Amino acid sequence: MTKWLVATITAMGLAAFDGSAYAAPLQLSELQIKDHQTHKYTCATGKILQVTYWNTSNGQSFALVPVKGKPLLFVNTISGSGAKYQAGSYTWWTKGPRADLYDAMSGENASPILSDCVTIVR
Repeated sequence: MTKWLVATITAMGLAAFDGSAYAAPLQLSELQIKDHQTHKYTCATGKILQVTYWNTSNGQSFALVPVKGKPLLFVNTISGSGAKYQAGSYTWWTKGPRADLYDAMSGENASPILSDCVTIVR
């Protein structure tokens, strides 16, 4: 558990170094990282996010998403459709090339705090 926490904090610290979500190598000795991808999204507000996803050989997935200027490590959870990631009260929910960011502290039926985020094709 300690190695995982140190690796997570290190990855998040490196990501915060220049104020954006930097795709630092995710080093978790207990998990075998199968692959990782970085995507840029443009949201309805004009905000641009850089999100990095890691997939492990045991089926777990993680996403590093900037929230209010700070990178948060999200963990994949069960979803009826798309891929749903949780970090504290926040939910990053992707469906194909689209994504929304929710904050449960805003209320159960609250609108996303970032909506209509669409993958920028390079």
